[in-house]
Amino acid sequence: MAMREVVSAGAFKRIYDPGLGEAEDWYINDHTIVRDVGGRWHLFGITHAEPADPDDEREFAHATAGDLLGPWTKRPPALHVDRDYGETHLWAPFVISAHRRYYMFYAGGGVDRTAAAINLVTSTNLFHWVRRRSGPLFRDGYDARDPMVTRVGDQWVMYYCATSAPTGGHHVVAYRTSTDLVHWGHRHIAYTDPTKGTGGGNTESPFVVQQDGWWYLFIGPRPRYVGTDVFRSDNPFRFRIGDKVGHIAAHAAELVPDDVRWWITSAGWGQGGVHIASLRFPRPRDPHAANTVPR
Repeated sequence: MAMREVVSAGAFKRIYDPGLGEAEDWYINDHTIVRDVGGRWHLFGITHAEPADPDDEREFAHATAGDLLGPWTKRPPALHVDRDYGETHLWAPFVISAHRRYYMFYAGGGVDRTAAAINLVTSTNLFHWVRRRSGPLFRDGYDARDPMVTRVGDQWVMYYCATSAPTGGHHVVAYRTSTDLVHWGHRHIAYTDPTKGTGGGNTESPFVVQQDGWWYLFIGPRPRYVGTDVFRSDNPFRFRIGDKVGHIAAHAAELVPDDVRWWITSAGWGQGGVHIASLRFPRPRDPHAANTVPR
């Protein structure tokens, strides 16, 4: 189906290589970028020495920068896997600021891949993180992962990758809602892909943003490892395969707003670090409207 309008990106530029200064090459995979109250940028992400070994990804990388485009400074790992907490790996952190603290949501896995854990740690400074004492926020399958949280109306919404049934099935983007970022409701489905399977699929790394009255969903890898499709809807809880409005050569894409524009990132196994490019949305129908980024 032909795309009606196109969401596109500029040229990608590498901004952070976790292997610099190390004896071996390292990668960053799913990641998140957030700015603290002082204006400093923080990057957190899956990391491991090359080659890829997702079952051995046991710490989150941390780097900081005064400017989004760098230079970035490598910091000690932000979090280590806690076997006593039931974690088997650390995947796909996502950080937001709320209630005078920072919330990091991530996939902690577990021995039962049909009931994988979505976990939470909090911090007041983005350097020291504390786990939620009562355990995972919830569990889902198959290998539920890649949480992303945003505000929709008067509630928080967490989008994440899963399958239509815990044991497998259609690859989906699921979502749950919350009023306090700690207690999350029942699972619902925002997008169902025609493809089926278990584990990694093509609805990974979901990212949802609102722009000029439309909601946009970014997911991948599609159709190859370095590929992200963009879907558009007037409803943040319903996207369809025919809603595609763009394709960007990025893996584990995250959208990052600064004061004037949107950026999109790309990383992954064998990619040499984190890359960034400017992101362009279609022009608004109202010529007096302007593309906006969240403050």
